[in-house]
Amino acid sequence: MPSTIVEKILAKHAGRDRVSAGEVVVANIDFAMVTDTRAVNTIKMIDKFGDQPLQFAKNTALVLDHYSPPPSLEAAQIHSEMRNFAAERGTKLYDIGDGICHQVLPEGGHLTCGDLVVGTDTHSVTYGAFNALGTGIEGTDVSAVMMSSKLWFRVPHTVRINLRGRLAPGVWAKDITLAMLGRFGAEGLNDIAIEYVGEAVAAMDIDDRMTLCNHAAELGAMAAILEADEKTFAWLRAHGAKEPSPVFADADAQYLEQIDFDVSGLAPQLARKHEVDDIVAITEVVGQKIQFALIGTCTNGRLDDIRQAASILKGKKLAAGVRMIVTPASRQIYLAALREGLIEVLTTAGASFESAGCGTCVGITNRLVPGDGDTVISTANRNFKGRLSNKNADIWLGSAATVAASALTGYITDPRDVVGGTWRAVA
Repeated sequence: MPSTIVEKILAKHAGRDRVSAGEVVVANIDFAMVTDTRAVNTIKMIDKFGDQPLQFAKNTALVLDHYSPPPSLEAAQIHSEMRNFAAERGTKLYDIGDGICHQVLPEGGHLTCGDLVVGTDTHSVTYGAFNALGTGIEGTDVSAVMMSSKLWFRVPHTVRINLRGRLAPGVWAKDITLAMLGRFGAEGLNDIAIEYVGEAVAAMDIDDRMTLCNHAAELGAMAAILEADEKTFAWLRAHGAKEPSPVFADADAQYLEQIDFDVSGLAPQLARKHEVDDIVAITEVVGQKIQFALIGTCTNGRLDDIRQAASILKGKKLAAGVRMIVTPASRQIYLAALREGLIEVLTTAGASFESAGCGTCVGITNRLVPGDGDTVISTANRNFKGRLSNKNADIWLGSAATVAASALTGYITDPRDVVGGTWRAVA
């Protein structure tokens, strides 16, 4: 029977010739990850089983990225417990400032094409950018994986989305993901796997591909996955990953739905305040005043995002009254941006940098707290009311180019209308 990419990966890891949507299988895991928000549950469950050996510890990473830096004594104690656990049990530890889990795992060479990777965060779907099946689980699930190297899965139905055409300069994968949220709605593809294919995907660099897969979490997807190509292989080689085993769907695979989406005429998109799926083209809302800008997070804190912002703000200053914070997705990205001179460009323009982590995005560390009535424009993945510790502030979501252009003018601004706003990486 012909199979989708996800069906093939689950079948292989379950020791089966094939699996079908709706079946429950027990599959071997290639790598697991737990963040500091779920580590307590993981460690408590393991402690319940006493001294049972953790055969999968060496294939598990503990990542201190949400409480980074710890905003309270309780959070600091959690970090201490995680460090002690890693030292005693042999898990990989990524400490404060190393970066966001979804960036440091691929950067650390922990996954490759065809792998099955689980993590305690819904945005674990990011790993699909590397033709790996990544999905989110709970902390207690990770304890089971560490003891057995296995976990059960319900095989998902798959929706195949063919992204035709080429993105126009100034339009990015972020804009596609927002358009998908406008089409399907938040959790509109709940527990579904997405296969993104087409010439628009092939034209993307890895940074944009990671954004494309990452934002599938807001659609409720169990996974988002791309086909592998030479760009994939080159990136994985550069980061020390094991030999890839690329997986492709069969030509006659069965899909829940197949969709064609022409990206050629797509304008920059925005998610309006409080609703991640209240999507509007930027041309409809230019002129909305903003007071705060955030570039970063696991969705758009990569090097190309920082380049987009720098291309717009080079030699200029933020608009009066606008504050900007940039949070690189990892220490390595920060260093690369430093070497390219991007840190100096943005700092001179008036931006401030935070250490790599999730704390600013989710409001845990209170490093970005808008005032009553403030409007924040952000590259983050969620704009829920009160997300940044103030329910009386509004959050809009857009690409790094859109955020930077808006910070330059003080109003929501189409990046295509400012110098540098159509920056495009050289293939």
